[in-house]
Amino acid sequence: MSRIHKRLVQFSALIALAGPSPAIGSGQISPEHIKADLELAVKTILLRHPDLSHSTSRKAIEGQARRIARQIKGPTDQAGAWSLLAQLNPVLADGHLFIGFPAWRDRDRVPIAAEGGFFPFEIALDSNGSPTILAELGGAQSTLAGKRIQSINGVDAGSVAHALMARAHGDSTAFRRALTGERWWLFYALRFGQPRVFSLKLRGEHRPRTVLPSSSAAANLQRESQFEQAYSCQQTKPGTVLLKLGSFAWDDKARYLAFTRECFSRIRTWGSKRLVIDISSNGGGDDEFWKEGVLRYLAKAPYRHGSTYRKRQPDGSIAHGEIDIPATSEETEPLRFPGCVTVKIGLQTYSSAVLFANVIRAEKLGSVTGLGGAVRTRQSGGVQSMTLPHTGLVLFYPRFVVDTPDKGTAPSWLRSSFQPCKPTNDQASVRRPG
Repeated sequence: MSRIHKRLVQFSALIALAGPSPAIGSGQISPEHIKADLELAVKTILLRHPDLSHSTSRKAIEGQARRIARQIKGPTDQAGAWSLLAQLNPVLADGHLFIGFPAWRDRDRVPIAAEGGFFPFEIALDSNGSPTILAELGGAQSTLAGKRIQSINGVDAGSVAHALMARAHGDSTAFRRALTGERWWLFYALRFGQPRVFSLKLRGEHRPRTVLPSSSAAANLQRESQFEQAYSCQQTKPGTVLLKLGSFAWDDKARYLAFTRECFSRIRTWGSKRLVIDISSNGGGDDEFWKEGVLRYLAKAPYRHGSTYRKRQPDGSIAHGEIDIPATSEETEPLRFPGCVTVKIGLQTYSSAVLFANVIRAEKLGSVTGLGGAVRTRQSGGVQSMTLPHTGLVLFYPRFVVDTPDKGTAPSWLRSSFQPCKPTNDQASVRRPG
Protein backbone atom coordinates (compact mmCIF):
# COMPACT_ATOMS: atom_id res chain seq x y z
CA MET A 1 0.00 0.00 0.00
CA SER A 2 1.43 3.40 -1.02
CA ARG A 3 1.93 6.13 1.59
CA ILE A 4 -0.72 8.32 -0.08
CA HIS A 5 -3.24 5.46 -0.22
CA LYS A 6 -2.55 4.62 3.45
CA ARG A 7 -3.19 8.23 4.47
CA LEU A 8 -6.48 8.24 2.53
CA VAL A 9 -7.61 5.06 4.30
CA GLN A 10 -6.77 6.60 7.68
CA PHE A 11 -8.57 9.80 6.68
CA SER A 12 -11.72 7.86 5.68
CA ALA A 13 -11.64 6.01 8.99
CA LEU A 14 -11.42 9.30 10.89
CA ILE A 15 -14.56 10.59 9.14
CA ALA A 16 -16.41 7.34 9.85
CA LEU A 17 -15.53 7.48 13.55
CA ALA A 18 -16.73 11.08 13.81
CA GLY A 19 -20.36 9.93 13.87
CA PRO A 20 -23.54 11.18 12.20
CA SER A 21 -24.20 14.85 11.56
CA PRO A 22 -26.60 16.45 14.04
CA ALA A 23 -29.65 18.39 12.94
CA ILE A 24 -28.82 22.01 12.22
CA GLY A 25 -29.55 24.12 15.27
CA SER A 26 -30.22 21.01 17.38
CA GLY A 27 -28.80 22.50 20.58
CA GLN A 28 -25.55 22.52 22.47
CA ILE A 29 -22.37 20.95 21.10
CA SER A 30 -19.85 19.51 23.51
CA PRO A 31 -16.28 20.85 23.62
CA GLU A 32 -15.01 17.37 22.71
CA HIS A 33 -17.11 17.38 19.54
CA ILE A 34 -16.01 20.90 18.59
CA LYS A 35 -12.37 19.89 19.02
CA ALA A 36 -12.98 16.76 16.94
CA ASP A 37 -14.36 18.87 14.10
CA LEU A 38 -11.42 21.25 14.35
CA GLU A 39 -9.02 18.30 14.11
CA LEU A 40 -10.92 16.86 11.14
CA ALA A 41 -10.89 20.22 9.33
CA VAL A 42 -7.14 20.62 9.78
CA LYS A 43 -6.41 17.03 8.69
CA THR A 44 -8.60 17.48 5.61
CA ILE A 45 -6.85 20.68 4.59
CA LEU A 46 -3.39 19.19 5.05
CA LEU A 47 -4.30 16.05 3.12
CA ARG A 48 -6.46 17.44 0.33
CA HIS A 49 -5.09 20.90 -0.51
CA PRO A 50 -3.08 20.96 -3.78
CA ASP A 51 -0.50 23.55 -2.65
CA LEU A 52 -0.58 25.00 0.87
CA SER A 53 2.24 27.43 0.03
CA HIS A 54 -0.23 29.23 -2.23
CA SER A 55 -1.65 31.05 0.80
CA THR A 56 -0.44 29.56 4.08
CA SER A 57 1.68 26.82 5.67
CA ARG A 58 1.27 23.70 7.76
CA LYS A 59 3.02 25.42 10.65
CA ALA A 60 0.66 28.41 10.57
CA ILE A 61 -2.45 26.21 10.37
CA GLU A 62 -1.43 23.88 13.18
CA GLY A 63 -0.34 26.79 15.38
CA GLN A 64 -3.67 28.58 14.99
CA ALA A 65 -5.56 25.32 15.56
CA ARG A 66 -3.78 24.87 18.89
CA ARG A 67 -4.73 28.41 19.93
CA ILE A 68 -8.37 27.78 19.00
CA ALA A 69 -8.42 24.45 20.85
CA ARG A 70 -7.33 26.20 24.06
CA GLN A 71 -10.39 28.46 23.78
CA ILE A 72 -12.85 25.54 23.59
CA LYS A 73 -13.87 25.13 27.22
CA GLY A 74 -17.60 24.41 27.37
CA PRO A 75 -20.64 23.47 25.29
CA THR A 76 -22.02 25.98 22.81
CA ASP A 77 -24.50 26.19 19.95
CA GLN A 78 -23.72 26.15 16.23
CA ALA A 79 -23.15 29.91 16.04
CA GLY A 80 -20.73 29.63 18.95
CA ALA A 81 -18.92 26.78 17.22
CA TRP A 82 -18.55 28.95 14.11
CA SER A 83 -17.23 31.80 16.26
CA LEU A 84 -14.51 29.46 17.51
CA LEU A 85 -13.54 27.48 14.41
CA ALA A 86 -13.82 30.38 11.92
CA GLN A 87 -10.78 31.92 13.61
CA LEU A 88 -8.81 29.56 11.37
CA ASN A 89 -9.99 31.45 8.27
CA PRO A 90 -7.63 34.48 8.23
CA VAL A 91 -4.62 32.15 8.60
CA LEU A 92 -5.81 30.10 5.60
CA ALA A 93 -5.82 33.37 3.62
CA ASP A 94 -7.73 32.14 0.58
CA GLY A 95 -11.31 32.90 -0.43
CA HIS A 96 -11.74 29.25 -1.45
CA LEU A 97 -10.41 27.81 1.82
CA PHE A 98 -12.45 28.40 4.97
CA ILE A 99 -14.91 27.15 7.57
CA GLY A 100 -18.34 28.62 6.88
CA PHE A 101 -21.80 28.68 8.40
CA PRO A 102 -24.22 26.38 6.52
CA ALA A 103 -27.01 27.62 4.27
CA TRP A 104 -26.58 31.23 5.40
CA ARG A 105 -27.97 32.55 2.12
CA ASP A 106 -31.25 30.72 2.77
CA ARG A 107 -32.34 32.68 5.82
CA ASP A 108 -35.30 30.40 6.50
CA ARG A 109 -32.76 27.66 7.24
CA VAL A 110 -30.47 29.77 9.42
CA PRO A 111 -31.45 28.98 13.01
CA ILE A 112 -30.43 32.37 14.37
CA ALA A 113 -33.08 33.99 12.15
CA ALA A 114 -35.79 32.50 14.36
CA GLU A 115 -34.56 34.55 17.32
CA GLY A 116 -35.15 37.93 15.75
CA GLY A 117 -33.84 40.35 13.17
CA PHE A 118 -30.37 41.41 12.18
CA PHE A 119 -28.18 44.49 12.54
CA PRO A 120 -30.33 47.08 10.74
CA PHE A 121 -27.76 48.78 8.49
CA GLU A 122 -25.51 48.05 5.54
CA ILE A 123 -21.95 48.69 6.70
CA ALA A 124 -18.56 49.56 5.21
CA LEU A 125 -15.25 49.42 7.08
CA ASP A 126 -12.55 52.01 6.46
CA SER A 127 -8.83 51.20 6.37
CA ASN A 128 -8.71 51.40 10.18
CA GLY A 129 -11.59 48.97 10.55
CA SER A 130 -14.09 51.59 11.72
CA PRO A 131 -17.68 50.83 10.63
CA THR A 132 -19.71 53.44 8.74
CA ILE A 133 -23.40 53.27 7.88
CA LEU A 134 -24.11 53.03 4.14
CA ALA A 135 -27.87 52.43 4.07
CA GLU A 136 -30.68 50.56 5.73
CA LEU A 137 -30.22 46.78 5.70
CA GLY A 138 -31.34 45.82 2.19
CA GLY A 139 -30.09 49.03 0.57
CA ALA A 140 -32.87 51.53 1.24
CA GLN A 141 -31.69 55.10 1.85
CA SER A 142 -30.98 56.04 5.44
CA THR A 143 -30.81 59.45 7.06
CA LEU A 144 -27.80 58.09 8.96
CA ALA A 145 -25.78 57.24 5.83
CA GLY A 146 -22.18 58.34 6.22
CA LYS A 147 -22.28 58.26 10.03
CA ARG A 148 -19.42 56.46 11.73
CA ILE A 149 -20.41 54.09 14.52
CA GLN A 150 -18.39 54.51 17.72
CA SER A 151 -20.03 51.86 19.91
CA ILE A 152 -22.67 49.13 19.69
CA ASN A 153 -24.54 48.26 22.87
CA GLY A 154 -21.74 49.82 24.88
CA VAL A 155 -18.92 47.95 23.10
CA ASP A 156 -16.32 49.88 21.10
CA ALA A 157 -17.25 49.49 17.41
CA GLY A 158 -13.63 49.08 16.37
CA SER A 159 -13.30 46.13 18.75
CA VAL A 160 -16.48 44.61 17.29
CA ALA A 161 -15.12 45.00 13.76
CA HIS A 162 -11.80 43.45 14.78
CA ALA A 163 -13.62 40.43 16.27
CA LEU A 164 -15.65 39.91 13.09
CA MET A 165 -12.66 40.31 10.76
CA ALA A 166 -10.80 37.73 12.85
CA ARG A 167 -13.33 35.19 11.54
CA ALA A 168 -13.63 36.31 7.91
CA HIS A 169 -12.04 34.44 5.02
CA GLY A 170 -10.15 35.74 2.00
CA ASP A 171 -6.75 36.41 0.49
CA SER A 172 -5.83 39.62 2.31
CA THR A 173 -6.78 42.00 5.09
CA ALA A 174 -8.35 44.30 2.49
CA PHE A 175 -10.51 41.49 1.11
CA ARG A 176 -11.57 40.35 4.59
CA ARG A 177 -12.36 43.93 5.58
CA ALA A 178 -14.64 44.37 2.57
CA LEU A 179 -16.28 40.99 3.18
CA THR A 180 -16.89 41.81 6.85
CA GLY A 181 -18.62 45.04 5.90
CA GLU A 182 -20.83 43.33 3.34
CA ARG A 183 -21.78 40.47 5.70
CA TRP A 184 -21.83 42.51 8.90
CA TRP A 185 -25.48 41.58 9.48
CA LEU A 186 -24.57 37.86 9.48
CA PHE A 187 -21.19 37.92 11.23
CA TYR A 188 -22.52 40.15 14.02
CA ALA A 189 -25.44 37.79 14.70
CA LEU A 190 -23.16 34.74 14.74
CA ARG A 191 -20.55 36.30 17.02
CA PHE A 192 -22.61 38.56 19.30
CA GLY A 193 -26.17 37.24 18.97
CA GLN A 194 -29.35 39.11 18.10
CA PRO A 195 -30.33 41.67 20.76
CA ARG A 196 -33.89 42.94 20.80
CA VAL A 197 -32.62 46.49 20.35
CA PHE A 198 -29.34 48.11 19.33
CA SER A 199 -27.89 51.08 21.17
CA LEU A 200 -25.63 52.92 18.72
CA LYS A 201 -23.27 55.74 19.60
CA LEU A 202 -22.55 57.69 16.42
CA ARG A 203 -19.71 60.13 15.93
CA GLY A 204 -20.86 63.71 16.43
CA GLU A 205 -23.85 62.75 18.56
CA HIS A 206 -23.91 63.12 22.34
CA ARG A 207 -26.44 60.41 23.13
CA PRO A 208 -26.75 56.85 21.87
CA ARG A 209 -29.58 56.04 19.46
CA THR A 210 -31.86 53.09 20.06
CA VAL A 211 -32.74 51.22 16.86
CA LEU A 212 -34.65 48.01 16.25
CA PRO A 213 -33.29 44.95 14.41
CA SER A 214 -34.24 44.46 10.76
CA SER A 215 -35.83 41.52 8.99
CA SER A 216 -34.96 42.81 5.49
CA ALA A 217 -32.84 40.74 3.13
CA ALA A 218 -29.33 42.18 2.94
CA ALA A 219 -28.26 44.01 -0.21
CA ASN A 220 -25.77 41.31 -1.19
CA LEU A 221 -28.50 38.65 -1.01
CA GLN A 222 -30.77 40.76 -3.20
CA ARG A 223 -28.00 41.21 -5.79
CA GLU A 224 -27.53 37.45 -5.91
CA SER A 225 -31.23 36.72 -6.41
CA GLN A 226 -32.40 39.51 -8.74
CA PHE A 227 -31.08 39.45 -12.33
CA GLU A 228 -31.63 43.17 -12.87
CA GLN A 229 -29.47 44.00 -9.87
CA ALA A 230 -26.67 41.68 -10.92
CA TYR A 231 -26.55 42.63 -14.62
CA SER A 232 -27.11 45.78 -16.64
CA CYS A 233 -26.07 47.34 -19.95
CA GLN A 234 -26.46 51.07 -20.39
CA GLN A 235 -25.04 53.97 -22.34
CA THR A 236 -23.63 56.27 -19.67
CA LYS A 237 -22.68 59.02 -22.12
CA PRO A 238 -22.38 59.27 -25.89
CA GLY A 239 -19.85 56.72 -27.08
CA THR A 240 -19.49 54.90 -23.73
CA VAL A 241 -21.33 51.81 -22.51
CA LEU A 242 -21.23 50.36 -19.00
CA LEU A 243 -21.72 46.58 -18.83
CA LYS A 244 -22.24 45.47 -15.22
CA LEU A 245 -21.53 41.81 -14.55
CA GLY A 246 -22.21 41.15 -10.88
CA SER A 247 -21.56 37.41 -11.11
CA PHE A 248 -20.37 34.66 -13.42
CA ALA A 249 -22.83 32.28 -11.79
CA TRP A 250 -26.53 32.33 -12.60
CA ASP A 251 -28.99 29.45 -12.62
CA ASP A 252 -30.34 30.41 -16.04
CA LYS A 253 -27.20 30.52 -18.16
CA ALA A 254 -29.19 30.92 -21.39
CA ARG A 255 -30.77 34.10 -20.03
CA TYR A 256 -27.34 35.48 -19.14
CA LEU A 257 -25.87 34.69 -22.58
CA ALA A 258 -28.90 36.25 -24.29
CA PHE A 259 -28.42 39.36 -22.15
CA THR A 260 -24.74 39.80 -23.07
CA ARG A 261 -25.42 39.22 -26.77
CA GLU A 262 -28.20 41.81 -26.69
CA CYS A 263 -25.81 44.22 -24.99
CA PHE A 264 -23.15 43.83 -27.70
CA SER A 265 -25.88 44.21 -30.30
CA ARG A 266 -26.86 47.53 -28.72
CA ILE A 267 -23.21 48.59 -28.61
CA ARG A 268 -23.00 47.96 -32.36
CA THR A 269 -26.23 49.91 -32.94
CA TRP A 270 -25.11 52.83 -30.75
CA GLY A 271 -21.71 52.94 -32.45
CA SER A 272 -20.01 53.01 -29.05
CA LYS A 273 -16.26 53.55 -28.92
CA ARG A 274 -15.63 52.63 -25.31
CA LEU A 275 -16.84 49.72 -23.19
CA VAL A 276 -16.48 49.62 -19.40
CA ILE A 277 -17.04 46.16 -17.89
CA ASP A 278 -17.76 46.38 -14.17
CA ILE A 279 -16.76 43.24 -12.24
CA SER A 280 -15.97 45.10 -9.02
CA SER A 281 -18.46 43.03 -7.00
CA ASN A 282 -18.15 39.83 -9.06
CA GLY A 283 -17.13 36.90 -6.86
CA GLY A 284 -16.70 34.51 -9.79
CA GLY A 285 -18.52 31.40 -10.93
CA ASP A 286 -18.28 29.53 -14.24
CA ASP A 287 -15.50 30.49 -16.69
CA GLU A 288 -17.84 29.80 -19.61
CA PHE A 289 -19.91 32.83 -18.58
CA TRP A 290 -17.11 35.19 -19.58
CA LYS A 291 -15.67 33.05 -22.35
CA GLU A 292 -18.98 32.68 -24.19
CA GLY A 293 -20.69 35.81 -22.87
CA VAL A 294 -17.91 38.39 -23.17
CA LEU A 295 -14.64 37.28 -24.78
CA ARG A 296 -16.35 35.90 -27.87
CA TYR A 297 -17.07 39.59 -28.60
CA LEU A 298 -13.61 40.89 -27.62
CA ALA A 299 -10.92 38.30 -28.38
CA LYS A 300 -9.11 38.63 -31.68
CA ALA A 301 -7.11 35.39 -31.38
CA PRO A 302 -7.08 32.18 -29.31
CA TYR A 303 -6.20 32.72 -25.64
CA ARG A 304 -5.50 30.73 -22.46
CA HIS A 305 -7.14 31.39 -19.09
CA GLY A 306 -4.02 30.17 -17.29
CA SER A 307 -0.63 28.53 -17.79
CA THR A 308 0.65 25.91 -15.33
CA TYR A 309 -1.38 24.25 -12.60
CA ARG A 310 -1.24 21.89 -9.62
CA LYS A 311 -4.21 19.60 -9.08
CA ARG A 312 -5.06 17.16 -6.29
CA GLN A 313 -6.14 13.83 -7.79
CA PRO A 314 -8.82 11.53 -6.26
CA ASP A 315 -6.09 9.09 -5.15
CA GLY A 316 -4.36 11.89 -3.23
CA SER A 317 -1.48 12.43 -5.65
CA ILE A 318 -0.62 15.81 -7.15
CA ALA A 319 -0.79 16.34 -10.91
CA HIS A 320 1.31 19.06 -12.51
CA GLY A 321 0.49 20.31 -15.95
CA GLU A 322 0.14 23.13 -18.40
CA ILE A 323 -2.97 24.52 -20.07
CA ASP A 324 -1.83 24.03 -23.66
CA ILE A 325 -5.21 24.10 -25.38
CA PRO A 326 -6.24 27.73 -25.86
CA ALA A 327 -9.83 28.85 -26.02
CA THR A 328 -10.79 29.62 -29.59
CA SER A 329 -11.96 33.04 -30.67
CA GLU A 330 -14.95 33.54 -32.94
CA GLU A 331 -13.20 35.09 -35.93
CA THR A 332 -16.45 35.67 -37.79
CA GLU A 333 -18.41 37.06 -34.83
CA PRO A 334 -20.46 39.94 -36.33
CA LEU A 335 -20.84 41.69 -32.97
CA ARG A 336 -17.14 41.82 -32.13
CA PHE A 337 -16.37 45.09 -30.37
CA PRO A 338 -13.37 46.91 -31.90
CA GLY A 339 -13.21 49.81 -29.45
CA CYS A 340 -11.50 50.53 -26.15
CA VAL A 341 -12.17 48.19 -23.23
CA THR A 342 -11.77 48.96 -19.54
CA VAL A 343 -12.41 46.33 -16.86
CA LYS A 344 -13.29 47.74 -13.46
CA ILE A 345 -12.19 45.61 -10.50
CA GLY A 346 -12.88 45.89 -6.78
CA LEU A 347 -11.72 44.54 -3.44
CA GLN A 348 -14.03 41.53 -3.80
CA THR A 349 -13.44 40.69 -7.45
CA TYR A 350 -12.62 37.01 -7.10
CA SER A 351 -12.20 33.52 -8.50
CA SER A 352 -13.35 33.27 -12.13
CA ALA A 353 -13.65 37.07 -12.30
CA VAL A 354 -9.93 37.31 -11.53
CA LEU A 355 -9.17 34.82 -14.32
CA PHE A 356 -11.19 37.04 -16.68
CA ALA A 357 -9.21 40.13 -15.64
CA ASN A 358 -5.98 38.14 -16.02
CA VAL A 359 -6.86 37.32 -19.64
CA ILE A 360 -7.77 40.95 -20.38
CA ARG A 361 -4.35 42.05 -19.08
CA ALA A 362 -2.27 39.20 -20.49
CA GLU A 363 -3.81 39.36 -23.97
CA LYS A 364 -3.75 43.17 -23.97
CA LEU A 365 -7.47 43.32 -24.67
CA GLY A 366 -8.01 46.34 -22.47
CA SER A 367 -7.12 48.23 -19.32
CA VAL A 368 -7.83 47.08 -15.77
CA THR A 369 -8.80 49.82 -13.32
CA GLY A 370 -10.30 50.19 -9.86
CA LEU A 371 -9.45 49.10 -6.34
CA GLY A 372 -6.83 46.36 -6.43
CA GLY A 373 -4.21 44.69 -4.28
CA ALA A 374 -6.77 42.57 -2.38
CA VAL A 375 -6.64 39.22 -4.22
CA ARG A 376 -3.97 37.10 -5.88
CA THR A 377 -3.74 36.74 -9.63
CA ARG A 378 -2.75 33.10 -9.09
CA GLN A 379 -6.06 31.51 -8.15
CA SER A 380 -7.24 28.34 -6.48
CA GLY A 381 -10.37 26.62 -7.77
CA GLY A 382 -12.43 23.48 -8.15
CA VAL A 383 -13.86 24.10 -4.70
CA GLN A 384 -14.85 21.03 -2.67
CA SER A 385 -16.92 21.03 0.52
CA MET A 386 -17.37 18.80 3.54
CA THR A 387 -19.88 19.15 6.38
CA LEU A 388 -18.14 18.78 9.72
CA PRO A 389 -20.10 16.01 11.45
CA HIS A 390 -20.57 17.39 14.97
CA THR A 391 -21.04 21.13 14.42
CA GLY A 392 -22.69 21.03 10.99
CA LEU A 393 -20.30 23.77 9.84
CA VAL A 394 -18.92 23.48 6.30
CA LEU A 395 -15.27 23.25 5.30
CA PHE A 396 -14.50 24.52 1.80
CA TYR A 397 -11.17 23.74 0.12
CA PRO A 398 -9.80 23.94 -3.46
CA ARG A 399 -8.75 21.06 -5.71
CA PHE A 400 -6.33 22.98 -7.93
CA VAL A 401 -4.24 26.13 -8.20
CA VAL A 402 -3.70 27.76 -11.60
CA ASP A 403 -1.06 30.30 -12.63
CA THR A 404 -1.75 33.34 -14.80
CA PRO A 405 -1.49 33.17 -18.60
CA ASP A 406 1.52 35.50 -18.40
CA LYS A 407 3.28 33.65 -15.57
CA GLY A 408 6.64 35.23 -14.80
CA THR A 409 5.62 38.76 -15.75
CA ALA A 410 2.18 39.02 -14.12
CA PRO A 411 1.77 40.91 -10.85
CA SER A 412 1.23 38.71 -7.80
CA TRP A 413 -1.86 40.70 -6.80
CA LEU A 414 -4.67 41.91 -9.04
CA ARG A 415 -4.05 45.60 -9.70
CA SER A 416 -4.80 48.30 -12.24
CA SER A 417 -2.92 48.07 -15.52
CA PHE A 418 -3.18 50.46 -18.44
CA GLN A 419 -3.34 49.20 -22.01
CA PRO A 420 -3.13 51.86 -24.75
CA CYS A 421 -6.13 51.72 -27.02
CA LYS A 422 -5.15 51.66 -30.68
CA PRO A 423 -7.50 52.34 -33.60
CA THR A 424 -8.66 49.29 -35.55
CA ASN A 425 -9.65 48.81 -39.14
CA ASP A 426 -13.26 48.57 -38.03
CA GLN A 427 -13.23 51.81 -36.07
CA ALA A 428 -10.46 54.26 -36.82
CA SER A 429 -11.80 56.98 -34.51
CA VAL A 430 -11.45 55.00 -31.27
CA ARG A 431 -9.88 57.00 -28.45
CA ARG A 432 -7.80 55.68 -25.61
CA PRO A 433 -9.65 55.39 -22.28
CA GLY A 434 -9.54 58.46 -20.11
